[in-house]
Amino acid sequence: MSKFEDDAFGAGHDHIFLGAAHEENERRTWMVIALCSAMMVAEIAGGSLFGSLALVADGLHMSTHAGAMLIAALAYTYARKHATDRRFVFGTGKLGDLAGFTSAIVLAMIALLIAYEAVSRFFSPVPIHFGEAIPIAVVGLLVNLASVWLLSGDHHGHSHGHSHGHSHDEEHPHEDAPQRIFANSGALSVSIFEDGVPPVFRIAPESAMSGPDASDVSVTTIRPDGTRQTFAFASRDGYLESKEYIPEPHAFTVVIRLPEGEHQIEFEEHGHDHDGAQAAAHRDHNIRSAYIHVIADAAVSLLAIIGLLLARAFGWVWMDPLAGVIGALVIANWSWGLMRDTGGILLDMNPDRRLEENVRHLVEDNGDTVLDLHVWRVGPGHMSAVVSVSSPVARREPSFYHAALKRFKGLSHVTVEVNPTRVPA
Repeated sequence: MSKFEDDAFGAGHDHIFLGAAHEENERRTWMVIALCSAMMVAEIAGGSLFGSLALVADGLHMSTHAGAMLIAALAYTYARKHATDRRFVFGTGKLGDLAGFTSAIVLAMIALLIAYEAVSRFFSPVPIHFGEAIPIAVVGLLVNLASVWLLSGDHHGHSHGHSHGHSHDEEHPHEDAPQRIFANSGALSVSIFEDGVPPVFRIAPESAMSGPDASDVSVTTIRPDGTRQTFAFASRDGYLESKEYIPEPHAFTVVIRLPEGEHQIEFEEHGHDHDGAQAAAHRDHNIRSAYIHVIADAAVSLLAIIGLLLARAFGWVWMDPLAGVIGALVIANWSWGLMRDTGGILLDMNPDRRLEENVRHLVEDNGDTVLDLHVWRVGPGHMSAVVSVSSPVARREPSFYHAALKRFKGLSHVTVEVNPTRVPA
């Protein structure tokens, strides 16, 4: 019989998995809508009053821009108001990803329309009223730049709610500069490794030689106040990794014990880069989609200005549609990236394989076996895990694993099933 616990880190927990900057991003999006709506009304009213068809057309274009922003704003508002609605089994954290996916489709359609219009003008050029078109493009660019500024505060979705959170991005692992020691079998690299979890020691051979066995290695840290902590190691793929995590700060003497003797090295504390590229697990795709909308519109406005100026100066009428084709390709590329990322989250693709690996290692380093493990994102900066464990220690309850897994700061919801290992009769 299995012991099953469906609580995440204790009874009475909630399922609010909104991003740390959710309300701030919601306000920013509504501000951009207000700016675009004001510009839309001014252009349509001005165009109608002065008989400028181009001004009216740009005002109508601005209305589609405001409509796209409205998708993001309503998603923020709905997710916030229904965050505690128990009908949403895992909360409303994914609503922003759904809005982002919808916006990606809208962007793709806009790219197709721009490309179609541009190609049509290659074969059937239309007269360009430079006196009207250039000022309108400049005003449109200024409005878009203002929108970019309003949305740029947190468009990558960095979670400021965790004071010691680290990037989960596998392309940007965080590792202290390794130090070298020389064992009987050759040089070993010793480093402090951080990748979305509290830091660990890693010891790896610098050549193709085989390193020491994990059972023969231990590390003891000696801090300036005399505090000591000893770390045991587990074998990984080509290196050894400490089972325990290293508390901050990382300023201490390290005594490494190998079969042939001890080695001593020093580590100094360094600054962590919390402002680098953020992991997909933390990214707010809703604000990202709004940001892409305004930056795409700004890019098209800039390309239009360049094309119009060259067309007027040198008579290169083809420059205007060429700028449209380039703009369409840029928007299509951004649309595909947004669609790929949000679609993966909506299909419960795991955006943080390192976290899954670390959860598996933590459980199995305690002598248990992971029978089944699923890790997926339930909101910006919030991951969920379902773990089925086979344990030879009959007294271990799910709460044992809940307590152990609390060290993963981005893991907000955990379900554990414990199956005692059957001993053959």
